[in-house]
Amino acid sequence: MRTFSIPYTDGGESRILCGCNAFEEIAKTSGRCMVFTDTNVRALYGDKIAACLPDAPVFAMQAGEEHKNESTLFALLSAMAAAQLHRGDTLVCLGGGVAGDVGGLASALYMRGIGCVQVPTTLLSQVDSSVGGKTAIDFHGVKNLVGVFKQPERVLVDGAFLKTLPAREIRCGLGEIVKHAALDGALFDTLLANRNSLFDCDFLTAVVPDNIAIKADVVQKDPKERGLRKCLNLGHTTAHAFELCDGKLSHGEYVLAGILFEAELAKAHIACDKAYLGELQDLARFALGGMPAMISAREAASYAKLDKKNTQAAKIALTVPAERGKFALLELPYEVYCGELIRIQEELS
Repeated sequence: MRTFSIPYTDGGESRILCGCNAFEEIAKTSGRCMVFTDTNVRALYGDKIAACLPDAPVFAMQAGEEHKNESTLFALLSAMAAAQLHRGDTLVCLGGGVAGDVGGLASALYMRGIGCVQVPTTLLSQVDSSVGGKTAIDFHGVKNLVGVFKQPERVLVDGAFLKTLPAREIRCGLGEIVKHAALDGALFDTLLANRNSLFDCDFLTAVVPDNIAIKADVVQKDPKERGLRKCLNLGHTTAHAFELCDGKLSHGEYVLAGILFEAELAKAHIACDKAYLGELQDLARFALGGMPAMISAREAASYAKLDKKNTQAAKIALTVPAERGKFALLELPYEVYCGELIRIQEELS
């Protein structure tokens, strides 16, 4: 088992236990607990939840990104109030990124903050969303528009959960893994050397800790995304634009597509290693299983105007790959960005 710590500004820390037995660790949670999950995860693990926390109330949201909204958030807060949780109690968030985001936000809001334990059950949430303390709901058509930074007390990462995932959920997690590889040369080399094992659960379980180490290091240095943490947005501006406009693919699939698009933007607009970017694109394309049919870039580009990373209304802010293990911040006028997306989509198709 590997452990990581992310310190809080108030002197506490978030402990990440990677390779643990999640349900054994959940049972060690001190004080009263409430479990927040979704209907799919409850169907799979309801008996284990009851066995490790027999007296804990359970609230299950409807599974799916479309339910990551204010209605679900306030339904959870109502359930927490009905359970009479107090400030010393803990909300255990068991599920993928949606449950983790909504539950983390609820734990930050309820009584101005109660304890939170994240138990990520998808590859995407294990390598990304459960680590770093970002919580949010989608609001007014904008992804993660309403949220706060709320570090969990513990993150319990159990590779056994990956064995229940379909191939598409694995591909969703690979989006963030390939993104991390664009930021870390050693992980990039590992993925290139094992590209035929990208959907193998044993291989993924082995590389999950490396991904967590990359993200934990960035978060520790920049917990509130004032500088370095912007690197974790690599590929995401374009990914979120297509995701909000279309929504037919998973988040990770859009991230893989976003990496393809934004590597092309890097080739055209910054000094970069084009040979390396080609290798990165090949890796993203392999994980994606080829270039999927996507909505027109012209339609998607307009959604990039809403991206919360933009600092000016007429410009689009991007984090793009540049060289092995290095990224660059790029800002393009909207008209240029839109034209480039249209050009790149035609070339990639």
